[in-house]
Amino acid sequence: MPQLHFCRRALLVLALLAISPPDSEAAPATQPATAPASQSAPLTHGNHRRELIVDGRKRSYIVHVPPMYDPAKPMPLVLAFHGAWMNAPQMEMFCGLDEKSDKAGFIVAYPNGVGFGEAAGFFNAFYDPAPPGQEGPPDDVAFTARVLDDLATVANIDPKRTYATGMSNGGMMVHRLAAELPDRFAAVASVAGTIAMLDFKPKQPMPVLQIHGTDDPLVPFGGPDPKKFAMIKFKSVEETIQAWVEADDCPAEPKITVLPDICKDGMTVTRKVYGPGKNGTEVILVEIKDGGHTWPGRPAPLKRLGKTTNNVSANDLLWEFFERHPKG
Repeated sequence: MPQLHFCRRALLVLALLAISPPDSEAAPATQPATAPASQSAPLTHGNHRRELIVDGRKRSYIVHVPPMYDPAKPMPLVLAFHGAWMNAPQMEMFCGLDEKSDKAGFIVAYPNGVGFGEAAGFFNAFYDPAPPGQEGPPDDVAFTARVLDDLATVANIDPKRTYATGMSNGGMMVHRLAAELPDRFAAVASVAGTIAMLDFKPKQPMPVLQIHGTDDPLVPFGGPDPKKFAMIKFKSVEETIQAWVEADDCPAEPKITVLPDICKDGMTVTRKVYGPGKNGTEVILVEIKDGGHTWPGRPAPLKRLGKTTNNVSANDLLWEFFERHPKG
């Protein structure tokens, strides 16, 4: 089976990261209804499931269309990539972007990774895809491009306002997309996921937002412990930020702002802005002191993932960032 090799590698990664399977994540008992969609029928308000065949694999994603969508007008799009051992419906509930979509006016799509059916998936942010005809990890860059192409056939998507965000493994995937598929995205935002590519060489500058807790137990702020993560290579938050600062030719010194402690939850949120860089890009780090492996503004599904702050909302932060960075 073409996905078996990737699943074995993914299991090794997840065992070392100590990530639990989805039913231990206390997923909500109810999830938004997703109507099966005709592959050719134009999308309307609501949730839809779509399927694709990419490199011989059956792939899928779900898409939420807000009530103010007008097919006569191009609408922004946000792709939201789930973390390891998760799937698209769980990401939809975990991050709450549907609600932001309805308020702000953008379409949001949630790709499903490859793994054990659709119960637990992973994105290939770590390895190069296998050559054609050979067993290996999926080409999730090609899959993402197909998702964008497919959406364009059933919705009026604004190509100048197409963005990507993701959590954990999904955040790592977002960094890969920014480096390898920059012509399709105007900006990206990663939550609790750093650069995991072995050879990071961005094709062009890209506005990047990184949101990360300093006490993240799964993707440590300071990078992986060699004793625990000997088989996994991902950058620290500082290395990730500096890699993008260099790629975007941003000023070396950031503008630093400590955000108000509105909720008095014991966590301090600091924003570090590097920019402007090439083509008006900027690199922003939102550092959450004592924050864990969570989505700020949303409940943490497990205590062992650490604390989550309500002083900021990841959804508000990423949409404010995206709105400032349409594609030129």
